[in-house]
Amino acid sequence: MEEIEQTDKRPVLTAVFTLFASAFTSATLLPGSSEVVLLALLAAEQGQAMVLLAVATVGNVSGSLVNWVLGRFFAHWRQARWFPVGAAEYARAEGWFQRYGSWLLLASWVPVVGDPLTVVAGAFRVGFWRFMVLVTLAKFGRYAVLVFGYLWWRG
Repeated sequence: MEEIEQTDKRPVLTAVFTLFASAFTSATLLPGSSEVVLLALLAAEQGQAMVLLAVATVGNVSGSLVNWVLGRFFAHWRQARWFPVGAAEYARAEGWFQRYGSWLLLASWVPVVGDPLTVVAGAFRVGFWRFMVLVTLAKFGRYAVLVFGYLWWRG
């Protein structure tokens, strides 16, 4: 009986976990550069492009969901130092939300601006499923542009 050689999947799993963690922290107002990690993994061929796209999207949406929960249940502590959005950022996002409504979540992919929007969405009691659909579309769109742009550029 021939022994089947198994490839070591640990480097790919480590890469995927690193991408998820980077995407998650990027969305929770912690420093993270998920776009750089995603492009580096694509360039190093550490995983299939569609898997990396899905992992980055799920990680980033999960982090945004943490922001939504903070806004929904902890907005009354928004003046506290530990609250993830400063007073000026919160006020700006609040003004945009009052003007454009929950459709503004389609801009949640925008760096720096998008994270406060997801917190304010929770404070404004945007429904869970509406939040999830709009934020997932936004986050997926950003990562899809990066992945397909890279694949096109690579040829």
